[in-house]
Parts: sequence; C-alpha cells; structure tokens
Amino acid sequence: MPYTSGFVIHPFAPLPEFQLPLAVHIVHLSFPNTSSAIAKTMDSVHEIAITGQNLPAKYIYTDSINPSQDPSIPLPLLEIPVIDFNRLATPSIGTGEELERLRSALSSYGCVMVTNHRVASSLMDRVRLVFKQFLALPMEERLKWQKEVDGFDGYGSDMIVTKDVAVVHDFTARLRLITWPEDRRQMKYWPEKPHDFREVLDEYSSKLRVLHDATLKAMARSLNLEDDSTFLKVIREGGTISSRFNFYPPCPTPDRVLGLKPHSDGTVITFVLQDREVEGLQVLKDEQWFRVPIVADGLVLNVGDQLEIMSNGEFKSPIHRVVLNPKKERISMATLSFPQEGKQIEPFEGLVSRERPRLYRQVKYSVVAQVGYYHSGMRLADVARI
Repeated sequence: MPYTSGFVIHPFAPLPEFQLPLAVHIVHLSFPNTSSAIAKTMDSVHEIAITGQNLPAKYIYTDSINPSQDPSIPLPLLEIPVIDFNRLATPSIGTGEELERLRSALSSYGCVMVTNHRVASSLMDRVRLVFKQFLALPMEERLKWQKEVDGFDGYGSDMIVTKDVAVVHDFTARLRLITWPEDRRQMKYWPEKPHDFREVLDEYSSKLRVLHDATLKAMARSLNLEDDSTFLKVIREGGTISSRFNFYPPCPTPDRVLGLKPHSDGTVITFVLQDREVEGLQVLKDEQWFRVPIVADGLVLNVGDQLEIMSNGEFKSPIHRVVLNPKKERISMATLSFPQEGKQIEPFEGLVSRERPRLYRQVKYSVVAQVGYYHSGMRLADVARI
C-alpha cells in the first residue's frame, strides 16, 4: 500500500503485467538540443541556485513535508547498523556473526552503513572533488554532456512519468552514467572536464563493482542459499551498474521543497557516497522519518525493490528521501545496479517454503515503469505483493 510521506501521494492501482497505462504521459526535463543561448533561458536547478531566482511553483509542495513535526526540533538520528566489510569478505571466526548482523539489519532496516570496504578515503574525496569541479564549469561546458530528451545517461534532470496527476519536481541536478559493463558505457556523456573526471570515475566504479559483487554474495550466504552467486547472476546476465551524481542546492524553504521525493530504489542494491559535511538523506522507519548520519568514509547500502522481491521479502527495500539545507549545497554519488530490461523478477525457489510461502508475483523489469512508480508514490515491491 502507499506509504506515508507527510504530503499527498497519488497512487495508482497495480496494472496488468505491471506496465504503465496508455494514459501515462512523460514530461522531459532535460535541456533540448538547441543552442546554448536558448538553454540558458531555462529554469534549470543549477541556474536557479547560481542566480538566486525564486523557485518555480513546480518544485514547491502545498503542505509542509513534515506536517506533524515541530520545525524547531530536528528529526531523530537513525541508529543505522554498521557492517564491517572486512569481516564479511575475509574467512574468519567472526564471519558468521557478521553475516547474521547483515541479514538482520537488511530485514528490519533495509539499509546499513558499510565500513572497511577497501575503497580509499582519498579516492572517495577525489570523486566528490571532480563532481564539484564539473558543477563549477560554465553552463556552455556542462551542456556538452547533456542527456538526450528520451535518454537516461548524461547531465540533466530525469523524465517525469505520471498518470494524470500533478507531480512536484525534485530540486536536484544529476549526472548519470553507465559504468558496467564497459562495452555499454556511452562515453559521449562522460565529461572530459575536469581533465581527470573519467579517470577518477573509472577507478572508483571498478572498486565499487568489487564491493557490489562481494556484498551480493554475502547477502546470499546470509540466507543460506547454496549458490552465493544467486543474486549476482541477475546483474551478470545482461544487467548494468550506473553511477549517479546528485547536486542539491541550498533552499530557503526546505520545509516545502525536496531534493528527492519519498521512494524506494528500483534497483537490486544501491551504494551511496554521501557529502562529507552536509546531511540530507532520511529513511522512513516505523512511520517516522530519521536522519541518516554521516560516517567518515562509510558507504550507505540500500536494498532495492528487485532484491526485496528476489529474496521473497527477507530483505526490505527502505523508503527514503532527500531534504535540502537552507544555507549549504550538498552532493552525493550513488552506485546502482539494475537487471536487464524486460527480465522477469520473482522470488528464488530456495527462499519459498511451506513455512514462508511465495509473497510476490513475477514482474518484468521496466525502467520507464519504475520511473512511473517513483513519481506516483508507489513501490514496485508493493505492486508485486500477492
């Protein structure tokens, strides 16, 4: 069922074969393929932040995003479980204990903070730096890597898919790039400025892929699956891994504007590299919003809807959002893994039994349908629930 988010959500009923209806329309937010002079006239998130102009109504919610919360009292901090990757990846006496901690955390929270993940702190800082340097380029330069109107890779805002409802836009600018498999990379969208952007992203994405693969194997082992590659095969069989850089400008009315609306990820799993100083990520747990803390050199791991379905609900895909800071900008970088377009996703047989019957129908992965669920306030895992 639809989740509580603090403002009106417009759900739509489960659809046959989980495809979007013909009534759905798509609003393209990326810059048109026109001259830079025309592009400059558009009220892009980045330019609004630079010029200080008033926010257009499309970004503003009618009601407060926290209607029952005293604005003078900060939301509580999430006691997010911390997982030591070294203990998961290195056979030792403590491995079984850490696997159980992982299983328990992903069953109750749906997210964990991963530490000792073997990604150097200096590399994480370089990722943050090259994105900030990219954002500092003149618009004419940034637009050299703008996304196509119907595309997903490149610089710009995402398309909006709705079913005859008014959708409030996210106040964020993004750069999305497929990083794996390498032959699926669309290099025309990979910025060449700053000069080391491609080199840094290539190195970071390689490290994250190792972490991603090992984590999915550990998840399978935590559920006592005979083949620890059970979840990983879904990615290896035609799936992709992408990097998504996010820029969230300061906002003078953070109680009425969101960087990302409440949602669950349509991924298998997601790793989030947070801003070093500015909070913004929040998770809904037990009908209460919690702030996700910034842990030095930690990476946030979220279960995605696809994995919730494949695990037959053993792992939960958490609802989360991004709020804005009234004075400070914030950046983040997510690493996301997706099944192949059109792949049938369903609970694995080894996780279905008389004691725990099948909880989800088979669904066909569709990126456009997933975007539709996002903007309509629905979780794919709820849509697929039996």
